[in-house]
Amino acid sequence: MTRTRVTWDAVSARRAERQFLAVPAGAGTSLAEVVGAMRGAHAQVPSAAELSVGMRAPGGVTRADVRHALHGDRSLVRTYGPRGTVHLLPASELPLWTAALSAVPAGPSPFPPAVRLSDEQAGQVVAAIGDALDGRCLTLDELSEEVVARTGPWAGERVMPAFQELWPRWRLVMHRAGWAGLLCFGPNRGRKATYTRPPQADRAPAADDARSEFVRRHLSAYGPATPRHFARWLAAPEGWAVHLFGELSAAGAIEEVDFEGTSAWVAAGDTEFPEGPARGVRLLPYFDAYVVAGQPRERLFPGEAYRRCLAGGQAGNHPVLLVDGVVAGVWHQRRRGRRTTVTVEPLVRLTARQRRELGEQAERVGEVLEAVAELVVGQVGVGPHA
Repeated sequence: MTRTRVTWDAVSARRAERQFLAVPAGAGTSLAEVVGAMRGAHAQVPSAAELSVGMRAPGGVTRADVRHALHGDRSLVRTYGPRGTVHLLPASELPLWTAALSAVPAGPSPFPPAVRLSDEQAGQVVAAIGDALDGRCLTLDELSEEVVARTGPWAGERVMPAFQELWPRWRLVMHRAGWAGLLCFGPNRGRKATYTRPPQADRAPAADDARSEFVRRHLSAYGPATPRHFARWLAAPEGWAVHLFGELSAAGAIEEVDFEGTSAWVAAGDTEFPEGPARGVRLLPYFDAYVVAGQPRERLFPGEAYRRCLAGGQAGNHPVLLVDGVVAGVWHQRRRGRRTTVTVEPLVRLTARQRRELGEQAERVGEVLEAVAELVVGQVGVGPHA
């Protein structure tokens, strides 16, 4: 059987189209649909998540609309997603995410044995988190007290190194409560984050069905991809991903293509690609899904962009300028009251058309952030996000 051959230009164009980067979502497209197309929006930095969604959303959408989707109509959920990092996810898709993420095997622990939790202790902590948050919104300190009271003093021992301090042991598996559908972020209480139970969701699909659908949706957004690419996105063992792709390929759920001379996979039957390359200029914030999940990195970050825009090979630590589907610069925004200065450092020469588009993108950044934007083209002196 002859494999479909695809080029990088065709792949980057399809990814941009499917994630509303080629053209923003049309009127009537919900924010949950936008986030679903991205396969989750990284939300460790809430303002970056608001920009990731807002820059793809229909015109006129602002950060207030994203916040309403979170805490008003609750069509979005802020919880722990891929790699155990905080993401915005569509509430309607939460059963699929929880079933799929709960089935991902953990890699080797970075912590010494004296710090770790046993499987039994981890299960007790996850159950305690769910019980404590049932019908309640708690701050981190309040949740910690509840978890320790429901488990034992061992859960509260400050042994987990994090950000120049020691966190209580139970936080080693806090993300697993999110994966189990027992925890999500609630509205802030002043400057303090709160946690609660997600809205009651439909029954989660069976594990095998969830894994198949989860992979197919990822490949729809970021394919063609290899098992290594998928494992890296999830921070999962590569061997597990190789076995999973083998099972799904044998079952006819995914199919192999020739991606620039390399074997990669797409969802079965999903082999239509645009004829031309991606076109247009876009500003993407910290940890935007397009650059974090997009592979191969050396094609997405060509030339000088690979050195300038990646931090130790990690994508997302710099907001990036996207030109015709690839990273071509960095940018930074600094807000003062109702105004924000958007400084962009291109790594390529921009045409007159591209400079006009860059100006439009800067205006859109301001609109999403509910500010008036001023564009400055020059050197960005701000280092990578920690």
